[in-house]
Amino acid sequence: MKRSEIIVAVVDGLGGGIGKSLVEKLKKTQPDLHVRALGTNSEATGRMLKAGADDGATGENAVVVNAGKARIILGVVTILASGGLLGEITPDMARAVGESDALKILIPMERCRIKLPVEGAPVSQYLDRAMDLVADEVRRLTECMEP
Repeated sequence: MKRSEIIVAVVDGLGGGIGKSLVEKLKKTQPDLHVRALGTNSEATGRMLKAGADDGATGENAVVVNAGKARIILGVVTILASGGLLGEITPDMARAVGESDALKILIPMERCRIKLPVEGAPVSQYLDRAMDLVADEVRRLTECMEP
């Protein structure tokens, strides 16, 4: 599989701040990957597109359809919870992300009463670690899929 064929979906809502940061880091560290911005609202999608996403779409159907097309999904952990992101994640969105075959790399966030037993590191450290995990998965995908 060519690196440019690997779709990395970044899912975000609210103001799109975490998604924007993820897209910026992805395009800096893995510029040849196809980064798709999936916003629960147009502001989040717009911020991710301005940050360098290759394309994007907004809303429930966009997340549901594209979760199945992605090889990697990035976002905050609450994209797996119905009602996550202050209610923006619908049950169908959460199900589509959770059931996707894509590798899910999720940033800890204590919303929706979800706590992860990880050290209280700054978000920037989690974003950097997420980029390491993306690189590992891309390496795996390109090595096992080459003709």
